[in-house]
Amino acid sequence: MKAVHFGAGNIGRGFVGLLLHEAGYELVFSDVSAALVDAINAEKTYTVHEVGAGGVDKVVTGFRAINSAEHPDEVIDEIAGANVVTTAVGPTVLKFLAPLILSGLALRDPSSPPLQIMACENAINATDVLRDHIRDEAGEAWDAIASRAVFANTAVDRIVPAPQDNPGVDVTVEPFYEWAIERPPFGDVPPRIPGAHFVHDLAPYIERKLFTVNTGHATTAYYGARAGVERISDALAVPEIAASVSATLEETSALLVAKHELDPRGLAEYRERILERFRNPALPDTVWRVGRQPLRKLSRHERFIGPAAEAAERGLSTSALVAAMGAALAFEDAEDPQSADVQRMLRELDAAEFTATVTGLEREHPLFARVEAVVAARQAELS
Repeated sequence: MKAVHFGAGNIGRGFVGLLLHEAGYELVFSDVSAALVDAINAEKTYTVHEVGAGGVDKVVTGFRAINSAEHPDEVIDEIAGANVVTTAVGPTVLKFLAPLILSGLALRDPSSPPLQIMACENAINATDVLRDHIRDEAGEAWDAIASRAVFANTAVDRIVPAPQDNPGVDVTVEPFYEWAIERPPFGDVPPRIPGAHFVHDLAPYIERKLFTVNTGHATTAYYGARAGVERISDALAVPEIAASVSATLEETSALLVAKHELDPRGLAEYRERILERFRNPALPDTVWRVGRQPLRKLSRHERFIGPAAEAAERGLSTSALVAAMGAALAFEDAEDPQSADVQRMLRELDAAEFTATVTGLEREHPLFARVEAVVAARQAELS
């Protein structure tokens, strides 16, 4: 069995690639970083170091890497003969993978089992997005090759901090992970990945993860940065920050209960488990890494506006979520272009225009005025 994985970074090697290796797949990494590809190909093994309670070292073998920018034909040939294709590249990069995957599907033997494609990204229904990019790229040829692949959405969760001080291409991760994959697209033949679990309705898993792990992580980062704290674990040691993060996640949990009828007690336990993961002192995660790209994180269907908009529509509390957005607006990192863009736009646009442009909220939406108010407050600080 062979798996082609796009994105050979820490997530690719330390999470998705590791589980595919443990499932018995030959691993072919595809990446555009020549230095990373060369480093991977220079090694016969790499080690995934789990740090924290219960962590162990796991050795990965049977892998190689291809530079897709320099050798796209090699990647296409690998896809044509693969069983599985996965990604961990970031949602905005998926469109650039579509031509390669489409070309691989076109070369695929029509009599072979369908290629099983899963985008493992921090985004809702990322595999559907990838499929749509491939379909758009195919145009009228799509109908002829659509049966050569199946597409399944996933929900992935593992903290893999960066930067890392590891030899070679070793990776440091937390012990906890979750890879939930929707079951129905595969029919009678799902992938054999013992480390993943297959579910019939993925939506609650995706939103539970995004609105708890991602919302909580970013909230911790923005409050921590505002307080001058460097590490995520240290930020949660500050009582005021811990209280603000907990309040934010109580609001997202209330939405999950209302929307998906999840058990409130189970969600409370899930929240506590997530916060304990953030407090792991063995993970050298910084508020700057977690807080980067605030423009994306403040967009319409992301970890703040997404749950807050649905909560407001249901008449649920959003005060803690909106306060967290205020902290995000104060995030300034000279090495993050999106951070600079946010500060520039705060100076150039009025509060209403900024809110509409950045969040994508309609002005008549019940959340709009609340977000506009924190935008105006941040602008007053800057004036």
